[in-house]
Amino acid sequence: MAVVRSSGAKRVLDLGCGEGKLLRALLEEKSVLEIVGMDVSFRSLEVASQHLKLDRMPAKQKQRLKLMHGSLMYRDQRLAGYDAATVVEVVEHLDPPRLAAFERVVFESARPATVIVTTPNSEYNVKFPTLPAGQFRHKDHRFEWTRQQFHNWATRVSERFGYAARFLPIGVEDAQVGAPTQMGVFTR
Repeated sequence: MAVVRSSGAKRVLDLGCGEGKLLRALLEEKSVLEIVGMDVSFRSLEVASQHLKLDRMPAKQKQRLKLMHGSLMYRDQRLAGYDAATVVEVVEHLDPPRLAAFERVVFESARPATVIVTTPNSEYNVKFPTLPAGQFRHKDHRFEWTRQQFHNWATRVSERFGYAARFLPIGVEDAQVGAPTQMGVFTR
């Protein structure tokens, strides 16, 4: 939220919004005037609607929020024109060969001024005593990047689509393995 706030974004996409945790925080931010939560899972959108109590939300608040079903694999004109997009703990659920489609959808077609991508730092996995070596944190993860792999990907995406990337840790950093989650903030 601090990055969204500092970007000055008034219209924000939460891509892969899941059950709506970030949507709730965005609704509390009065400077954000329009919020769209999109997910490929219809069930997750139903749960988000329930968690956010959309059916009982005051009309003025409800006007700020829209939930929509969609995929990050296909260009979607509904995503164009937003100031910022968040992609929180989503990319690691995509098959690696599909990353190029995701990149084109977000960075080329939707093209928000700020894109915030978070993903697990695989180097931190050694800090989880119950996680067997070589295993991912979630059964649906297709990959988990090291800090260097994430930086390499973000740098390539930035250069290809005309963004600048900066990197921030999320969580307490360990001197040897970094923080549990890594964030890339892309701005154009």
